[in-house]
Amino acid sequence: MPTSQPAPPLPVPLDVPVADSHTHLDMQDTTVAEALEKAARVGVTTVVQIGCDLARARWAADVAAEHPGVWAAVALHPNEAPRLALEEGREALEAALAGIAELAALPQVLAVGETGLDYFRTGPEGVAAQQESFRRHITLAKELGKALVIHDREAHHDVLRLLDEEGAPERTVFHCFSGGADMARVCAAKGYFMSFAGNVTFKSARPLREALAVAPPELLLVETDAPFLTPEPYRGRPNAPYLVPVTLRAMAEVRGTDVDVLAEHVAANTARAFGY
Repeated sequence: MPTSQPAPPLPVPLDVPVADSHTHLDMQDTTVAEALEKAARVGVTTVVQIGCDLARARWAADVAAEHPGVWAAVALHPNEAPRLALEEGREALEAALAGIAELAALPQVLAVGETGLDYFRTGPEGVAAQQESFRRHITLAKELGKALVIHDREAHHDVLRLLDEEGAPERTVFHCFSGGADMARVCAAKGYFMSFAGNVTFKSARPLREALAVAPPELLLVETDAPFLTPEPYRGRPNAPYLVPVTLRAMAEVRGTDVDVLAEHVAANTARAFGY
């Protein structure tokens, strides 16, 4: 987590307000009120706060209840589920999943996530628990009629396969979209939303930009995943919701689209994806 560098300056405000579709306020070096105030000053008027384990999920639900413009998503992160299963046992995993289910039913919780698969940080010994957890979260989202927010790291094939096997919820969001153009076309055909983060600005991220270029405008979202993935030219410094305009303007440039037109799409898409 980048903390040693000073925070980037506020960007030029957007003329069309948008949402940060995925952030971690609990991991940022600021108060919630300060983070929301800075974001609002540049046209980021809504944020989706993600809870990645049971304690953080409770915090996310509480913050969403207390602050207008904040919504919550709750789940066991793909790396948390196998950790619980392998280190604390099956009962601990079941208890955590039950707790997530209770929180997911709250009105201020609009999504189940981030869930999915991460083959970068979880080794072969954790794959079974991770896949089972993903299936359980898919089922929960459908039972509650809520959006599903997916974390997919080095697991494209299995993520898509499990969604097909279980039947994806009506509203499915690929957080921090990490595939290339071919995967973007698959997601578009299935109606999955694709949320792009600051890493789309990295020099090494040509496949992400190719994916962004072919994704339909009606399925695009923007996010920070703050405090991670700070966009260029501030890479290595702490990320926050107020930096959404930097990424959005870069996205508009990649697509050859006016930033206001893209912002209108993103704002409408986020509201439709999460149902607020």
